[in-house]
Amino acid sequence: MRITDRESKEDKARKLGPQVEPSHYFRREYDSKGRFISYWHQIDEILSLEPKSVLEVGIGNNLVANYLKWRGINITTIDIDERLNPDHVGSVLDMPFAGNSFEVVACYELLEHLPYEDIPKSLYEIHRVSGRYAVLSLPDSTRAYRLDIQIPKIGELKRLISLPRLRPPKHEFDGEHYWEIGKAGYPLQKVMDEMRSAGFEIKKTYRVFEVPYHRFFVLAKDEENG
Repeated sequence: MRITDRESKEDKARKLGPQVEPSHYFRREYDSKGRFISYWHQIDEILSLEPKSVLEVGIGNNLVANYLKWRGINITTIDIDERLNPDHVGSVLDMPFAGNSFEVVACYELLEHLPYEDIPKSLYEIHRVSGRYAVLSLPDSTRAYRLDIQIPKIGELKRLISLPRLRPPKHEFDGEHYWEIGKAGYPLQKVMDEMRSAGFEIKKTYRVFEVPYHRFFVLAKDEENG
């Protein structure tokens, strides 16, 4: 069978492990205004759950973990790239922790870096090590428009209006993302079904108004599957 260029790139990415150099996370352009807004949501969703212990899978520049430590949260980090100095080196597909080890597992903008066929296993692992909740974020490329209106005596009205395309665009592996919500073959419902199949109840999901590309999920362990 002839191996296509796309297959060659994906196979190579699998073998290499980390897709980017550590310096990628520490460039000025990486920490854009939009990303800082996303950091706020990452932190706020965790703090709202008032956890006693947190596992962050994929640490990036460590900003979120460092802030949570400053707030007195007992946080443990794991990443596949030892050069980022996580507490543990390992993959979301096979984490070296016992079941129910952490009250909350956080995994932000990471799962899209795995081929989609690995998503069920990664969600199962997150469910396995979580004691109560998981907070995830994933890229959502579904077309959306922002509505922001100031109404006298009422206040500000902010809405995201999604306009899915009749023919979702095909996702091409770009060296980092294997898939994204809203691309052909990856509708939101399919991803949510994967989460439920892993044993999670979806408490809420939303897109960040200022950064619609980032969609958050707050998941709770289904008591029947805990």
